[in-house]
Amino acid sequence: MAGDAEATRRRLLDAAAAEFAEHGIAGARVDRIAAAAKSNKAQIYHYFTNKDGLFDAVLSELARDTLREAPIDPADLPEYAGRLFDRFTENPVKERLAKWYRLEGEGYAAVEVVVASTNDKLAAIAKAQDEGLLTARFTPVELLALVVHLSALWGSMTPEMAGHAAGITRERRRQVVVEAVAAILRD
Repeated sequence: MAGDAEATRRRLLDAAAAEFAEHGIAGARVDRIAAAAKSNKAQIYHYFTNKDGLFDAVLSELARDTLREAPIDPADLPEYAGRLFDRFTENPVKERLAKWYRLEGEGYAAVEVVVASTNDKLAAIAKAQDEGLLTARFTPVELLALVVHLSALWGSMTPEMAGHAAGITRERRRQVVVEAVAAILRD
């Protein structure tokens, strides 16, 4: 029975990730999530309380996976940006979830794992700056924002700009991200 419950919960999370990635937080529908998961709306409310709780669970899982697969290394922020780039280009659903969270996340409850990981990253950058390993030209917040947003650079272009960049390979895009972060860090 416990395996069935966990399997149902997993199907709901996977279906919700796809739904939120496609329609955003506000546009997602629990009836579509339940149908895609071969479950029912009652199960969503049982496991996650409501749609916001389900989104929180999806985003928390995304954040935990990112922390595991792309840990920050303040001594090598260019490669950290490259790992973030890899995460989002290897799975467009994850990139879209992050975009929707940035677009619609204000007003929703803070996702605890995201808050904690952001605080940890800022502390790691501040420590590296104090130790002289990183430039102090930018505050930790400014530096982390630059790194994170440069890692998402290619996925945030307008359609017109994307058309011009269509011939740039994935490898070159990653190289640009890494080199841009390295350039920012030079004093």
